[in-house]
Amino acid sequence: MSIMSLNCRGLGKTSPVNGLRDLLRREAPAVVFLCETKLHRRELDKVKEKLEGYRGLAVDSAGRSGGLALLWRKEITCELRSMAQHHMDFTVHIGDKPWRFTGFYRWPEVHNHRLSWELLRLLATQSNDPWMCMGDFNEIIFSTEILGGDRSQRQMSDFREAVDDCGLRDMPLIGYGYTYDNGQAEADNLQSRLDRAFGSEAWYDIFPNAKLINMDREWSDHSPIKIILEGGGGYRLRKERLFRFEQVWVGEEGCEDVIREAGDRGGSIQRCIKLCAEGLGKWKGNSFGWIFKELQKKRKRLRRLTEGSRSVQHVRERKKLLVEISQLVKQEEMFWRQRSRALWLRDGDENTKFFHRKATQRQKKKPY
Repeated sequence: MSIMSLNCRGLGKTSPVNGLRDLLRREAPAVVFLCETKLHRRELDKVKEKLEGYRGLAVDSAGRSGGLALLWRKEITCELRSMAQHHMDFTVHIGDKPWRFTGFYRWPEVHNHRLSWELLRLLATQSNDPWMCMGDFNEIIFSTEILGGDRSQRQMSDFREAVDDCGLRDMPLIGYGYTYDNGQAEADNLQSRLDRAFGSEAWYDIFPNAKLINMDREWSDHSPIKIILEGGGGYRLRKERLFRFEQVWVGEEGCEDVIREAGDRGGSIQRCIKLCAEGLGKWKGNSFGWIFKELQKKRKRLRRLTEGSRSVQHVRERKKLLVEISQLVKQEEMFWRQRSRALWLRDGDENTKFFHRKATQRQKKKPY
């Protein structure tokens, strides 16, 4: 089970929407906080329709800046407490005990920093429930959290004081130490840790082993950050992905042969199932897994390029990789649509959700 936050830098174009859909399909977070969507609620509703399995609420952007959204899986219950242009506050029902989640987006203007910390302090007074606050705070706590620039000691001190006043504890970041990159090269490059998460002591009592992970940055200049709610809350975290037979394999050349071979090798039912799963896994990769392999390969290279300083060549290669990854994501989506279409022509009815359900069956994950 995971909670995710991302500064989208706008969802008005096709590429970011495809990127978000791909991210949610791969990670299947229970709750997602999005800031800087740069969309009004009606526009965001159209985006939400493309995100299978999620419901949510949104805050309008101010012109073409700002804009917040909170999405949660349909199996999860989230109750709205309050929301405005710079925060979304909810009660989340995951595990044995409900707790409070606040998605936070600080005023970007320096002269409005104090308004952000006043808001944070006000939110802290509204409840004693276990509380987790996550988002883009547009500020760093320590000077070591910025690369290629500096920050006012007063600004950092104000942020630290606000966090202490609210009784929150910073969650250490696992992975690359910076969540924002301005995309410039060499001396103009600036990286910093603007995205983070905090928890109250009562929240850490529920999730004592929670981990905050800095994920790979692709279509935004901010990295998605993800909290894995491990070791608490009355549920079990699945350590490894279970094998599932994919409906789109039916009718594909070679699939039946793999199943028959596993049965012919004999043994108990459990052994036959295990052999069948192993055989189908290899067959899938050899038959039509090149897209997935290529995506994995390019994302691995992108991960290496994310860390460290930025040369001109480094920045150019990264931009080229992002275009290639975006194209592969489109191809992957087209692949599943084509497979689903073939099934619909053969087995479908007038239910328009039939083939979409078939195509996404492989991606479904239990929320608990």
